[in-house]
Amino acid sequence: MIETVLHALVLAGLVASALLVFHFRDLLAAVIASALFGFLISLEFYILQAPDVAIAQAAIGAGITTAIFILAIRATGRYEEGGA
Repeated sequence: MIETVLHALVLAGLVASALLVFHFRDLLAAVIASALFGFLISLEFYILQAPDVAIAQAAIGAGITTAIFILAIRATGRYEEGGA
């Protein structure tokens, strides 16, 4: 019962964070929402009893990728220009 509720909460958080990544015009906010998505997917892997995949996802997907994106945003502009 509790495991099902936890799965539902994590999946709802995944959908919400994915929609936030798509919605934000501020690139730094989108990267933070993407890091949240990576953390939640790592949590889901841990719940599904795959701790090795969860650790790799947390380190690479949420950690290193977020750092690279933040460095790229520092080198360019923070806000996305209005498109067509």
